[in-house]
Amino acid sequence: MDPIRNPYAPGAGQRPPELAGRDTELSTFDVVLERVARGRPERSMVLTGLRGVGKTVLLNALRGAAVRRGWGTGKLEARPDQTLRRPLAGALHQAVRELGHPSAEESDQVLGVLRAFVEREAGADAKLRDRWSPGIEVPAARGRADSGDIEIDLVELLTDVGGLAADVGKGVAVFIDEMQDLGPADVSALCAAVHEIGQQGLPVIVVGAGLPHLPAVLSASKSYSERLFRYARIDRLTTEAANRALAAPAAEEDAEFTPDGLAAMYRATGGYPYFIQAYGKTVWDLAPRSPITAEDVEVAAPEAEAELAVGFFGSRYERATPAERDYLRAMADAAAQLAPLAEPASDQPDTGARPAVETVESVATSDVAAVLGKKPQSLSPARDALMKKGLIYSGERGRISFTVPHFGRYLRGQD
Repeated sequence: MDPIRNPYAPGAGQRPPELAGRDTELSTFDVVLERVARGRPERSMVLTGLRGVGKTVLLNALRGAAVRRGWGTGKLEARPDQTLRRPLAGALHQAVRELGHPSAEESDQVLGVLRAFVEREAGADAKLRDRWSPGIEVPAARGRADSGDIEIDLVELLTDVGGLAADVGKGVAVFIDEMQDLGPADVSALCAAVHEIGQQGLPVIVVGAGLPHLPAVLSASKSYSERLFRYARIDRLTTEAANRALAAPAAEEDAEFTPDGLAAMYRATGGYPYFIQAYGKTVWDLAPRSPITAEDVEVAAPEAEAELAVGFFGSRYERATPAERDYLRAMADAAAQLAPLAEPASDQPDTGARPAVETVESVATSDVAAVLGKKPQSLSPARDALMKKGLIYSGERGRISFTVPHFGRYLRGQD
């Protein structure tokens, strides 16, 4: 097959040629935008899921929908080593510019508040290099969003931004990726601000994306957070959607998969969007001709797995210390002891490829300790460090899971 015409895109956050299986989320967001624009009460949104399920891609698609409606938008990626003020100020600055308010005076007033909001972090005596320089020419406002209390300041800032959007009959949407990495104070402030602007009926929404434990992070900050957001669990694709993600781009290049080729691809990828793109790219490059068959998938699978082992799995594994790697391997072994890898479905041909989907999604911390022959309490430092690094998460008390699908299988394949 011609590699130049290869349609698949296994990039981080890169939109695939066919965004399959996300129609429900896209249509739901269209309703949210329309209701907010009409002054109707509506909740902000939170997307959750494992890594590789396409949360960032979907987040970008939702932002595109808001831009097409003339909304002001801004996006940021939360980091555990950074507070919210600077990245949020940058996102809101872009949103205000996109609104295109006809009154320069009104816009400048809000931009002055925005500048005061972010400069409050540096402090009045900060050196010039530590001050934020976003291209805002107006001076910082005083007495608004500059108290130093992030909760008070964020409520005031979003209130002013929402008022500016309401003046022109539009809305503002802030998109936050890796939302679980926000600090506790920032999470609390964000929830309080979303609550306040919702009560005021202002056209401002927050759309967050993060790992499966993000709802628990929000709930721990504010008990009412479960009512602030519309939660959407983003999971692997159904067989039909996965087939469409493969077949539609191939058809655009005058190629196709055989039915057994599609079945083999689903067994290899488990329906996870990133793996679909990664396997699709490798299978296309190695297949001699169209149609692509199950045999082509079997031949290409080792190379696809090798690339994933280096770029997708290996890069994460290398971030762990030796003690943390022992913990990760013990998690994988505990999962294998509890439930073996899934057998091929009876209605799908056995191509000889290893099944990709594991039946165990989480393991008990006590089982991990048993594998290592240690007490669970002695492993707490390694577990907590892995959680901070985003390699594992706790969906419920006493249980842990990998944030990356197929990570257990990868670990069991290591020496």
